[in-house]
Amino acid sequence: MTGNNKNFSTRVTVIIPALNEEKTIAQVVKLARNSPQVTEVLVVDDKSMDNTIEQARKEGASVITSTKLGKGASMKDGILITKNEIIAFLDADIISYPENVIELLTAPLINDEADFVKSYFTRQAGRVTELVAKPLLSILHPAFPNFQQPLSGMIAGKKSLFKQCEFEEGYGVDIGILMDMHKLGARITEVNIGNIENRMQQLEQLGKMSREVARTIMKKSKTAEVQNLETYENIQVIREQMEFAIRENLMSLKKIAMFDMDNTILRKSFIHTAAEEFGFKNELRDIVTNNSNPFIRTKLIARLLKGKTIGDLLALTDSIDVTPHLQEVIKELKQQGYITGIISDSYDCITNHLKNKFGFDFSISNELEFSKSVATGEVKIPSLFLLDDASQCKHDYCKLNALISICNKYGVDLKNTLVVGDGENDICSIRKAGIGVSFCSTHHFVDSVADYIIKEPDFNLLLPILN
Repeated sequence: MTGNNKNFSTRVTVIIPALNEEKTIAQVVKLARNSPQVTEVLVVDDKSMDNTIEQARKEGASVITSTKLGKGASMKDGILITKNEIIAFLDADIISYPENVIELLTAPLINDEADFVKSYFTRQAGRVTELVAKPLLSILHPAFPNFQQPLSGMIAGKKSLFKQCEFEEGYGVDIGILMDMHKLGARITEVNIGNIENRMQQLEQLGKMSREVARTIMKKSKTAEVQNLETYENIQVIREQMEFAIRENLMSLKKIAMFDMDNTILRKSFIHTAAEEFGFKNELRDIVTNNSNPFIRTKLIARLLKGKTIGDLLALTDSIDVTPHLQEVIKELKQQGYITGIISDSYDCITNHLKNKFGFDFSISNELEFSKSVATGEVKIPSLFLLDDASQCKHDYCKLNALISICNKYGVDLKNTLVVGDGENDICSIRKAGIGVSFCSTHHFVDSVADYIIKEPDFNLLLPILN
């Protein structure tokens, strides 16, 4: 770029918060760099576990890692280190921006016609916008400007004003910035950036989104003049309207709830418990530490069970504590229309036993071979776990592949899945699910990709998420 000879007041910085967007980030960076006014493109990475950083750097972006997980923190971090006064934000997962999107967002700032610019675009009307944001703003701030898309994340503004804003965590960040800018007396305008194809939020996420947007509006409205009983009754009606709309749609959806087995359904790992019970702890340790290939490791571990009867293995399984309130949660999930199942890298004789015992609908795991009810030490890895054309990660062996296969079998969109797990092998499934839950995990990366984190071994703690 030839930014050094541009007038300082017209130089633009583009900030792109990103989390695991390796497929789209390069195109967004390239678009930003092609804008004639842009002298700086900064990707603020939210601890991605894919090739987002490499792809961004390849296209010439600077990259920093956010100090805290979440879009709001990433936006704030980016603002504090940028060099230019005019800043534009783009979402990293959209590739249908018009080529002149930066010019559309920043022209009112460069021409001194505005201090802050919100975008609006053609798409299906946002349900949280129409059912929550706009009604709440009209009640609590009758004089608040009527923006077409107050929750839009494609914005531009002056650094000096952004630094005075509070960047909320979660879904409330965009409406929070807009309300802060209005309070600061900024000149605000909306610009049309055409037709944008962005990922619609899955219904399970809309409840969380509506609550966080409502919480932000309420938080920033504490000094509003309209504070009486009727106001709060109207607010309650708005909340109930949103919750009813979500629940009504959810009940009609086909959905899948997938649980891991070890340290999730069961409070211990089956194979580690077997190692203690049957006396092969040292052999198991050597296999795990000396073999990184999942196929070889699986084959070698299965040999340790040679000679054990099906009765031995099921009795051992029943000796392991089950996470409290499992049956209650399965019942609630089924009442809400979920197909429930177990996907594990343990053995089908164990997961099928748990499926039958607790009423799951399916189980997928490695197929331990038996002869006359005695384990032969051989194991078959189902092809459902293996990389194929439908895979959404690059692992040769992954539970996400099995989840995608189950979704295809039942005709369920991957966005309409709930995944509950704790281990490194659950990361891809938790990240890609509609709702991903890190359950009693000790693995930082599992927590980082999850929508919800539960640290107590009690399935009752899933109920607020379902409700």
